[in-house]
Amino acid sequence: MARKRRTPLIIGLTAMVVVALAAGLYWFQPWKLWQDETVTEALPGTVVDVSRDPAAEPGEPEQSPSRSTPTGPVTVSSGDLISHEHTTTGTVKLVRLADGSHIVRLEGLDTSNGPDLRVWLTDAPVKEGRAGWRVFDDGAHVSLGKLKGNKGSQNYPLPDGVDPSRYSSVTIWCDRFDVSFGAAALTGEG
Repeated sequence: MARKRRTPLIIGLTAMVVVALAAGLYWFQPWKLWQDETVTEALPGTVVDVSRDPAAEPGEPEQSPSRSTPTGPVTVSSGDLISHEHTTTGTVKLVRLADGSHIVRLEGLDTSNGPDLRVWLTDAPVKEGRAGWRVFDDGAHVSLGKLKGNKGSQNYPLPDGVDPSRYSSVTIWCDRFDVSFGAAALTGEG
């Protein structure tokens, strides 16, 4: 008789353990620590046609290519990534494109994979060690989207209306656990 009473209890406990284990696996996604995803994107550029000046009036002689003003990507600011929750290396660049838009470019990124990683442009100071792990959601920040890969070089366009001069750092942010994997302070070029 005692055996019949224990069977539902054992089944119930087993079901609870299975549900807790499944929830834990979903939440932490530990297998991602052993999965690398490399993304290699080129820096966006523009092709400038210098064979004909579109501003020239018909019948006027064309300007030489040296007098045209080809534009291309310009690095506005940059910084090196430092490690926070996970070892993270690489360079971050804020780049103005020929059309006036901006991107954040990660070059030579190497960090751990993880659940729900994002690239954030923030106004928070970059702090070394544990002091810097959780500061980036305290002030202004803009999510530029999910991290495309935990290794490589990749581009993240700034949304329309975002003034890049308001922000001073970039973080690889784990949105699930509210922690920085790594961050870089942006300093001006030139």
